[in-house]
Amino acid sequence: MDSNELLTRLRDGNLNEVLADLYGSSDSELDAATERLIHLVEVYEDVFPGNPATLFTAAGRTEMGGNHTDHQHGRVLAASVNMDMVACAGPNGTNEIRIHQEGFGDLVLDVSDLAQKEAEVGKFPSLVRGVASAIAQRGYTLGGFNAVVDSQVLAGSGLSSSAAYEVLIGNILNTLFCDGELSSIELAQIGQYAENVYFGKPSGLMDQMACSIGGVVSIDFGDPAHPLVDEVGFAMADSGHVLCIIDSGADHADLTDDYSAITHDMGAVANYFGQDHLRDVDEEMFWADLAGVRAATSDRALLRAIHFFQDNARVPVQASALAGGHFDDFLDLVTESGVSSATNLQNIYSVSAPEGQAVGLTIALAEKLLAGRGAVRVHGGGFAGTVQAYVPENEAADFKANIEAVLGPNMCHILRIRPVGGGVIAG
Repeated sequence: MDSNELLTRLRDGNLNEVLADLYGSSDSELDAATERLIHLVEVYEDVFPGNPATLFTAAGRTEMGGNHTDHQHGRVLAASVNMDMVACAGPNGTNEIRIHQEGFGDLVLDVSDLAQKEAEVGKFPSLVRGVASAIAQRGYTLGGFNAVVDSQVLAGSGLSSSAAYEVLIGNILNTLFCDGELSSIELAQIGQYAENVYFGKPSGLMDQMACSIGGVVSIDFGDPAHPLVDEVGFAMADSGHVLCIIDSGADHADLTDDYSAITHDMGAVANYFGQDHLRDVDEEMFWADLAGVRAATSDRALLRAIHFFQDNARVPVQASALAGGHFDDFLDLVTESGVSSATNLQNIYSVSAPEGQAVGLTIALAEKLLAGRGAVRVHGGGFAGTVQAYVPENEAADFKANIEAVLGPNMCHILRIRPVGGGVIAG
C-alpha cells in the first residue's frame, strides 16, 4: 500500500472500527487518532517519498498486580493502554534500517552488522539492533526498512516506552520479513532480550508481554520460555472507576542500580536455598530458616523476598476478583500491594537521593483526595516514576485537577485499557 491510499482510508473513516478498539469510539477520540495518524503518514511521505507504507502500533502498559515479581519467575497482572507508539513503515530494498522520530533525530542501522555496540548501551539504537539480532538468530533473513515513529508513551512515564518500542520494531520486522510468523509472546521475549543484552537493563518480561498481547492478562512466568498467559475478562467501564497514571515529577536519573539491587537482593535469598529465582524457593522453608537467611544476606533482602512471596500470591486472587466482578475486593488487594511495595520492596525512592521522595508524596496526596475510595499504589519499577490510582468515575475530573494543582499540568493521565497490544493498524 502507498501513502496516498493510507491517507484516503484514514480521511474517509474506513479505519474507524480499528481505531475505536485502539483509542476509543467517541467522536473526539476518533478525530484525535485520525489526525495523529494522518500527520504520521504525511511526515513519512515527506521523509521517505514513494516508499511502501504500513501503519503499526505497540501499546503502552500498566501493571495491575505483581510489583517486581516477573524477574523472579513469578506472576503478574498487566494490561495494555490507549497511550501507544505508532509507526508508518515499509521495506526500502537495502540493508539499512532508517528511522525518523520527530524531536529525536534519525537512526540508521545496517542489518548486516548486528553485533553489540558498547557505545549504544543504554540508548534506543541498541533496542533496534537487539530486536533485529534476536529475530536473525531465529533464522530469518532481514532487510532494511524506512519508518517514521510517533510516541504517546512518554519516557519515564511508567508505561514502558522501551518495551513499546521493542514491540513496535519487532512487529515491523515480523510483518515485513517474517511473514508474520512470530507470535506476540515471541515478540515480547525478543524485546526482553534486546533490553537485557543490548540495552543493558535487567528487566523481567512483564512489560513486553503487556505491550505485545493486549487487554488484561494474567501471566505466570514459572517457565519464562513458555509463560502461561490467561486473558482476564474485565471491562473497566463496568467498574465505575477510571485508571489514572500520575507522573510524580521526580528526576528520572539513571535508576539501573536501584533496579539491579532488587534483583540482587531477591537473588541472594534464592541462592541461599540453592535456587536462582525466588519462585523456586519454598516459602515455608524461608520462614523456618529466617535467622540463617538473615545471617547470609541482609534485612533488606529478607523484606524484598517477603514482598515477592506475598505479591506473587496476590496476583491470581486479583485476577479472579476482576473476572468475577468483585472490583472492591480487587481495590483492597491493590492497596495491600502498595503498602508492601513501600515497606518491604522499598521502591518508593532512590537510596542514592533520599531527599527526593516525589513518589511517596504523590501517593499521600492521592490518598488524601480519594479519602478511602478507590485505591492507589506505586506503579511499575518505582523509585522515581509514576503512581497508579483507581478513581471513582464521577470524581475523575476533580481528582485530575487537584493532582495537577500540586504537581503541574499534564501530570495525571486518565487511560483506557485496550484489547490490542502490538500489531498492524493498516497496510
